[in-house]
Amino acid sequence: MLGKFITLLIFSSILGLGAINTEGLGTGYDESLYSLMTPDYQQHYYLTATPADLYKHGVPRKVRGIYLSGGSVGSEERLNKYINLARETEINSFVIDVKDDNGKMTYASEVPIVKEVEANKSVRIKDIRGLLYQLQREQIYPIARIVVFKDPYLPGVRQDLAIKRKDGQIWRDPGGVMWVDPHNKEVWEYSIEIAKEAAKYGFREIQFDYVRFPENGRLIDQQASFPNKNGRSKAEVIEEFLIYAREQLDPYNVFISADVFGLTTSVQDDMNIGQDWNKISSVVDYICPMIYPSHYGPGNYGLANPNAQPYQTVSRALKDAITKNRSLEEAGKIPAIVRPWLQDFTMGGVIYGPEEVVAQIKAGEELGIDEYIMWNAANRYNEKAWRELRRR
Repeated sequence: MLGKFITLLIFSSILGLGAINTEGLGTGYDESLYSLMTPDYQQHYYLTATPADLYKHGVPRKVRGIYLSGGSVGSEERLNKYINLARETEINSFVIDVKDDNGKMTYASEVPIVKEVEANKSVRIKDIRGLLYQLQREQIYPIARIVVFKDPYLPGVRQDLAIKRKDGQIWRDPGGVMWVDPHNKEVWEYSIEIAKEAAKYGFREIQFDYVRFPENGRLIDQQASFPNKNGRSKAEVIEEFLIYAREQLDPYNVFISADVFGLTTSVQDDMNIGQDWNKISSVVDYICPMIYPSHYGPGNYGLANPNAQPYQTVSRALKDAITKNRSLEEAGKIPAIVRPWLQDFTMGGVIYGPEEVVAQIKAGEELGIDEYIMWNAANRYNEKAWRELRRR
């Protein structure tokens, strides 16, 4: 093990940990600032790093992040509030919408197909270069969230890319939302070209969300037609997309993460949505299960009300994730680092305040998982939770 560590240090010296693609960044981008963020990068990653991985640098040793919408970071007042939170607490990362749940870009993209389909209609981030440079100066790690296959906008403009019903009409989920067909290679290219641009602007990680088929898979199997399926299972299609995305993004020196349903840590199949833990964990850098206690039903993990027991729910889910990753290691594969999404919102009658937030974080820490990202769709976070954590 020590020999591998020394070898990697030699590689890091040769490669300089500095091959960042800065094309299109403008003169405000200062690569040297990121090198200050984590002097012990190699010590954190030497167990799983390969020589190619050593091109990627400037990652905080442990990501402790919050999700922010385009509207939040596009508002100077709100952005300053979140930056101050990062200055004063352990928060060190922002997950920022780039292509959001509405299928729209949050900044004015120059990607040709984005301009062609006019997905720039409602941008909220007016100066993406300035934003990334500001975060860089604050040493806040920026993660680009790209919603992939759930897209209420693109199929309305490019119906050929939509999931279709067997009668040829556009398929919609029970909420009336259109999705793009995960089998379609042009759909893949759409999100990947956006990811490349985000990397050029200075995002250090690309996080693919809704990287799956619609839920209630049995119903969609009855209703929808997939002419490009070619005998592949849903899990194989999602795996192939992520492998292709990683290959395409390799020159851009960004990490790749994928959001998955919380139950993927525990179930043995792909939940009929294409999210097979073993397949996904083997091909991305970070796997991010959405372990929101409010999303677990009575009886899950033997708990009468998982929502009312956030510590126990998160602990059980992460124990299963660790077990699955250990099995991958035993099979000679390198699993992704587990970085869970945790809950900072109230749903289902249980009020979530600082105590519930801290309980989830502690559950992970006790298992050796002290990376996390907090979700609140409105970006209203229990700041007191992180101030309590800082006093530990």
